[in-house]
Amino acid sequence: MNQQIAEHQLQFRIQLSATRRGARLARLLATEQLRSWGLPFEGPAQVISELAANATSHGRVRGRDFRLVLTSDPDTLRIEVTDARGDRIPVLQEPGTRESGYGLILVASLADRWGTWRGPFPCKTVWAEFDLPMWN
Repeated sequence: MNQQIAEHQLQFRIQLSATRRGARLARLLATEQLRSWGLPFEGPAQVISELAANATSHGRVRGRDFRLVLTSDPDTLRIEVTDARGDRIPVLQEPGTRESGYGLILVASLADRWGTWRGPFPCKTVWAEFDLPMWN
């Protein structure tokens, strides 16, 4: 059992530009952080990539960044992406209803839980959680 995880809640925070480059950097930095914590990173990296891409395309406000937060305790890995568009809450699309919008289907299929919350104004946060049963 990874003692660092068992004894502490781990957290990683970074603010990045709301650009495609910022989204790619979010995935790269988060993957390395998860690897350094000894956590699985394949599924979470895909979720981070999708949430960061959504923040830079649907949540972008000129001149405003987005924030990525990873939090882990012995039971759960939580991913949060906060952007500047609290007026645009993401909606899970039914397959085949549009050409885009499938990213949240991926998030829902990979994560154990996901959701959104508004605030602080004018922001919103989209989050996803992964259960970590291998550490119990």
